Amino acid sequence: MTDSTVAIFPGSLPSHKQDTVYFDREELSRILGLYGRMVAAGEWRDYAIDMNREIAVFSIFRRTSEVPLYRIVKSPKLAQKQGAYTIYGLGGQILKRGHELEAALRILERKLIKAIEG
Repeated sequence: MTDSTVAIFPGSLPSHKQDTVYFDREELSRILGLYGRMVAAGEWRDYAIDMNREIAVFSIFRRTSEVPLYRIVKSPKLAQKQGAYTIYGLGGQILKRGHELEAALRILERKLIKAIEG
């Protein structure tokens, strides 16, 4: 090797966007719309977004220091089977699965209606 030779090691470069599962603009807008309404109702206070090669996760917290109250998970590998979207509850139980985000979020929207009425 000379002084001008560049050696590239596997894994040393950042991964490409197509390697990461993420929520697109429409999905994120829909999730954040529901999140904003629940914050206004005093039910939720914080969120976190995590992404990797297999799934994207939108975690919802009542308090920052707690474990997530709900997790909205996008898993494209399950799109042909149970559906790409899964809503998990506090204990990790599956509350709803769906091929469409809108349908999966309905379970959380019902909780918004109960929070407003109650």
